[in-house]
Amino acid sequence: MLELTDVRLRADAVEGFDHVFQAGEISVVLGSNNAGKTDLCRLIAGLHTRASGTISVDDCKLGNLAPQHRPVGLVYQAFVNYPNLTVSENIASPMVARRLPAVERDRKVVELASMLQIAEFLDRLPHELSGGQQQRLAIARALAKDAQILLLDEPLANLDFKLRESLENELRDLFGKTSTVVIYTSSDPRDAFALGDQILLLKDGAKIQAGTPIDVYRFPESFAAMELLAEPIINHFESSGDSCALRPEHVLIGNDDVPGNVDFKMLVTANETNGNDSFIHGEVGGRHWVVRCHGMRAIDVGTTIDLFASADDVVCI
Repeated sequence: MLELTDVRLRADAVEGFDHVFQAGEISVVLGSNNAGKTDLCRLIAGLHTRASGTISVDDCKLGNLAPQHRPVGLVYQAFVNYPNLTVSENIASPMVARRLPAVERDRKVVELASMLQIAEFLDRLPHELSGGQQQRLAIARALAKDAQILLLDEPLANLDFKLRESLENELRDLFGKTSTVVIYTSSDPRDAFALGDQILLLKDGAKIQAGTPIDVYRFPESFAAMELLAEPIINHFESSGDSCALRPEHVLIGNDDVPGNVDFKMLVTANETNGNDSFIHGEVGGRHWVVRCHGMRAIDVGTTIDLFASADDVVCI
């Protein structure tokens, strides 16, 4: 168990926050740029950062331990591998530093390389690997440190979509078999659902909500929490003097007379699609809205359309 106490990710933070990461779970730390994700990782790893707070592993405080002596492995989004060492030597490097016997090092290298599907490349140099293979190598080297905590700071951000999706599935399977505390930072809400057993939402250096992805999605405690798990935005409106919001996927096109549902009219201003979903942009009550529809759908710009949504999907805070 990794326990954070009175963590302040910015020097001007008014108050700190507490949080617990459990062993054997993948926790996705979700936040936009400059939310404090990297500072959190550096604080846990013992690296220089503006963040402060108490870090404990199984009730043992890490504050006095140098980075190399902490049970922490850190993988950045950049492929940080030793360019002049082979794959085998890269994986072995943390064990060489710990002066493990050669026989034990060799066994562990093969075990980790097999687990991360790079065993056939042990004699190659990092530049001879694909991007996904290089990132697997960086993860293998982090695991070779025998870390109780593995920090993955947006590790797949530089990969193309298909490779990223494939690696996410592999990581999920891999870490589901370990007792490691895995912390995966991201700015993409899809990662929360694809990888996270638990999520921690950060905004401007503060913790705004935590829990399982589905619970946080269904029961956001603030519009900021709702926004972080929305794609692309949430739609705001006023109802009976309350500030309310709807997710784009919960707004339907058409006219519905079901009692309790809410109705709107939207002036269409733009259309876009990713091939799988269509996004209809427009104005409702002078505010920018987006409706997310499955499939390919386009509506003429300048058209006024009817919208409706279930009252159960409306969030008022």
